[in-house]
This record gives sequence, C-alpha cells and structure tokens, in this order.
Amino acid sequence: MANFSGFIRKSPSDRLRRFLKVRGVNVLDDFDWTSEGRGTALVRSIEGLLEDLPDRQQDNLKAEFELLASLSDDNGMTGAVQVCAGQGIDLEGLQGVQEVLLMLAAEHPRTIDRVNVQASLMRRHGGKQWARFQFPDDGKPWVLDQPSARDGFLKDTVEILELPGHRKREADWYQSIRVNPMTEEETKLTQATIYIEEHAQSELAFGEESLERQTVQKVMEVGVACDPNERIVEICAKGGKKLRDKYLQSFAANFAPQSNAPVEIPRRDVLLDTLRQAPEFETDPADGIQGVEVSSLSFRSSDGGFVRAEKRADNETLYQFLDRRFGRASPLCAPGWQILAATLRVILTATQGKSSRTLTVTLSAPNTTTLPNKTETDRQFVYDLLERWNLLAPPPTSADLFEVIE
Repeated sequence: MANFSGFIRKSPSDRLRRFLKVRGVNVLDDFDWTSEGRGTALVRSIEGLLEDLPDRQQDNLKAEFELLASLSDDNGMTGAVQVCAGQGIDLEGLQGVQEVLLMLAAEHPRTIDRVNVQASLMRRHGGKQWARFQFPDDGKPWVLDQPSARDGFLKDTVEILELPGHRKREADWYQSIRVNPMTEEETKLTQATIYIEEHAQSELAFGEESLERQTVQKVMEVGVACDPNERIVEICAKGGKKLRDKYLQSFAANFAPQSNAPVEIPRRDVLLDTLRQAPEFETDPADGIQGVEVSSLSFRSSDGGFVRAEKRADNETLYQFLDRRFGRASPLCAPGWQILAATLRVILTATQGKSSRTLTVTLSAPNTTTLPNKTETDRQFVYDLLERWNLLAPPPTSADLFEVIE
C-alpha cells in the first residue's frame, strides 16, 4: 500500500481542507496549511487531526488516503481523465493528479472506484490477464444497454466461475473516453466491472476481547471494455484463456446474438531480425529523444546453445563490441543463431520541470514485450517508435482475421 505522506505534501491546501470537511474532520480556522513549506510538519499536523478521531473513522480515512496515494501516478491520472470524460465530470482548472483525486473522492466517491479499476486495467493491458477480440463488421446491432442482456451476462459470470448461485454480485456499467496520446483521437467505450463474492476465507482478526477467527468474503473483479463502432471487446480477468473465452461467449450470446463468432486479435510479432545489423533509429525532434541504444541481445543456436550479450558504454556500441570480440563468429552473423530477445534503451531529453529519463523495453520472440508495464502514454509512444523502426509486425486486418466468402 502506498504511503500517503507524499500525497499530502503535493495536495493543494484548499482541496485538502474541503476533503477533510466532507469526511467530518473538524479543522480549526488557525490550522497552519503552509508550515515549513508544506513539508513533514504539515503531514504530522494532518496525522494529528486524524489521531483525534474515533479509531474506526481514523482507520477509514488513513486507508482512503493510501488508496488515493496509490492512484497518484500517470495511470491514475489517465484513468481519471478517461472516466470523467465519459461521465461528463469537468476537470478543467484542477492542477495535478492529487487535486483531481481529492475532488472526486469528496464529490463523486463512486468515480474513485472506477478510476481505480481503470488504472488497474491499464497496468494489465497487454498482459497475461488481458485479451482483445474482434467481431466481424456485419452491421448487426449490439444491445449493450438492454437490462436483460446485462442481467444475463452477470448471471453467466457467476456460473463461469463455478460459484454458488447465492453469491452476491453487482455490475457497474459506465462510459469512458480513451484518447490516443499520440494522435489525440478519441474512442468512446462502454465498460463494465463485474464484482462477485469469491470463496469465503477464514482469517484471524481482533474481536471485542481477543483474537477471533472470522470469515471474510473476498470480492473478485472481471473487467470488460467494448468499442461498438470498431466491434472490439477487451476482457481482463484472472483464470487464463479458457475462462476469458467463456466470458467472450457469454458477451456474444447476450449482447451480440445476431453476429457471427468473434476471434481473438493476436499479439503482434516482434521482428528481431531487424536488429541483426546495427540499426539506424530514425527519430524526429518532436519525439524529444536524446538517444537510442540496443543494450542487450540474447541468442539461441540451432544445436541448443544460448548466449546473452550486454554492453553499455559511451565509446562502443553492443554491435562494435561483438564484432571486436568475436568477428565472424559473432552470433549476429555466424550461421545457426537466432535472436531470442533484445533490450532497447530510449533516452528522453530533459524538459521544463522534468529531468532526463530512460525508457527501457525488452522484446522477446515471438510476440512478447515489456510494454504492458509502462504507462499508457509511454506504451503508445514506444509502440509508435517500434513500428517506425520496423520492429513490430503490422496489425492484422479484418481479412486476416475472418475468412472472406465470395
């Protein structure tokens, strides 16, 4: 769990005051919001306010601050922008993610849960728990707003998870706006988060007099995002491919009963052979890139051997190192060697208010990258670079995914 001290230090005083007032915290008029440049003293003063509260209220507020602190990053801000755009919540004039989160927590508390889900989806985007599916462009309508379809999908989810029918369940449906950070193109999505009581767990907890064993009902989530215009559905859920396929079948049966079966959009292959020769990474001044380097290459030989080469130096590239040390025996040019993985380092130029930083991405054959670990903005930025440098195969077309019957 994130520590909320940094969150408090970066939060605007007026917004903090309003948030605490909504939560029933009495702050005296002479409270010093600017003590020691809003440093450690302010945090201690806020903690002092919380310590005067009843124990349960104090615990609840600290837990809420920690949740807000965990969302105060790029993914949290992007999630807030996407959800608020879809809900018509105006963020104009708010400065920084801390003020946005405090405003939502005070004035739109349910939205914070949606922002939390949205940030989680972005972190898992492209990962093992996520998949994207394409329906054929047959013009047949979807019924995303139909209550009976939503109820059917919720009921199916409980059955897919093989949970008893009495388990509590709830579906939160909402609109969001996803903006491509490079092209600024907007996509309106219909999203749902399915909350279901998982199998009960027995845990130790303090009772009125001593430790007691209590039954705790955990909650699990299934996330769905769909673009009805492009007829694309994304599903994010634990349980592997078999369960995600079942969710997809239920989605098709309930919301797109007239359409033919969708197919999973495959991950794009990485084109590692592009790196057999020292690449010329084409950049544009608008990219804000100071430099790019291949910092490591991994190889596998046809007879089972494995080699990893890594080199980072100002006076010599990895390619120059391999040529100097191995010559024609280098796995880059010797027969029988296949490139398995490569790590690129993209050094970004320092900008006003931000120091120079490095984006590191590893590409592994046949279709794996570490891009899901990046923020959405960095992920799209690097995707565009990899396409420009011919390191990603082109995305599949509808003709690639569906058989064209003439």
